[in-house]
Amino acid sequence: MNRRSFLKTTAAAGVTYSALPLISALRRTTKYRLALIGSGWWGMNILREAIAFGDCKVVAVCDVDRRHLDAAVTEINTLNGDRPKAYGDYREMLKKEKPEIVIVGTPDHWHALCAIAAIESGAHVYVEKPISHTINEGKAMVAAARNHNRVVQVGTHRRVSPHNISAREFIQQGKVGKISEVKCFVNYGQNAGTKAPDAEPPKELDWDMWCGPAPLRPYNPGIHPKGFRNYVEYANGTIGDWGIHWFDQVLWVMEEKYPKTVFSTGGTFVKENGINAPDTQMAVFGFENFTMTWEHKLCAPNANEDHNVGCYFYGTEGTFHIGWLDGWTFYPADKKKEKINFPPTLHQPDAQNIKELWADFMDSIENNRRPVCDIEIGHRSTSVSLLAMLSYNLGRSVIWDGEKEMVVGDDEANKLLYRDYRGEWKYPGM
Repeated sequence: MNRRSFLKTTAAAGVTYSALPLISALRRTTKYRLALIGSGWWGMNILREAIAFGDCKVVAVCDVDRRHLDAAVTEINTLNGDRPKAYGDYREMLKKEKPEIVIVGTPDHWHALCAIAAIESGAHVYVEKPISHTINEGKAMVAAARNHNRVVQVGTHRRVSPHNISAREFIQQGKVGKISEVKCFVNYGQNAGTKAPDAEPPKELDWDMWCGPAPLRPYNPGIHPKGFRNYVEYANGTIGDWGIHWFDQVLWVMEEKYPKTVFSTGGTFVKENGINAPDTQMAVFGFENFTMTWEHKLCAPNANEDHNVGCYFYGTEGTFHIGWLDGWTFYPADKKKEKINFPPTLHQPDAQNIKELWADFMDSIENNRRPVCDIEIGHRSTSVSLLAMLSYNLGRSVIWDGEKEMVVGDDEANKLLYRDYRGEWKYPGM
């Protein structure tokens, strides 16, 4: 999307984009050198929007799966004529190509190392959520961005979605009343599937490099390319994937930075296909003036609720739901009043708002400012998910000191803010 069409799109949406700047009239005369690390499904979704925006030349693509790599190079050449070089190791790519902008679209366990290396090489970074596998990785990412004065945008694109911006304005105008509870949830009755046997990795896949700093499990087709989030070696389950979006909305709307207490419980009760992340999980987060809960389950949605995903804000004037494909809906406490629905404005494929987030990212680079989804914001939202998994793994609640980013009086819990890396890989900041 170019600057002119971006402005037209935002105006047509009928929403005040108070969170987004006007795009600068000053244009850079040469295109930014852009590289992509992780050329699978979502990495290519981001790159397509970067190409459509038009201010970048794609100089390199990196992936450990040659099938994804070759397909990406071919598609890029078709889209804009660029002929990016193909790499299997991001370190070599950064050294040789010296990109000015890097997209990190890898599996979760690689986000921190790839993003920090790109920042230290001098690049601005767009990194997917959740930003890290452990909380101390996120701290290191924030420190790298600040120390090197780089713009780092996190892919929490709901902060630029028209209906999400409108929802925040509606709530902050007091129309929901005093809010004392927020419920975040994902309830999809998915097929549990069957367990696939471990196998030899495809010849095009460097499985050892795919695992990288994480434990080296036998290859299983249920892990790569899209199933990795259900394996705790490489991600943090549904709460790490979906939860960060809704926790980010709550922190944004309620103007909070972190919870003070966290408790989570659950288990793998439905799936019998070899995953080790919980398919059923609940969590309770204590804030100063409200309680936030999380719920995900692989069974039917609650019979008295109209939505499968999102967050409910329970206020004295009514119940407010922020969703995804269904926009937002306000259910007044006064039954004589009609409910209000604001529909979403989303882009295909995959019903997202990457277009707006990329435009903000590019404007942030040109004007040397913090982006809408700055790395520190992404770190806070990711940390909420990671604290829930920390509590789940401990089997008990924790008290969180958000300023010091430590669990209060609990050495066992604080050890889980970090994990040992495998082989040659060094934990960032250590």
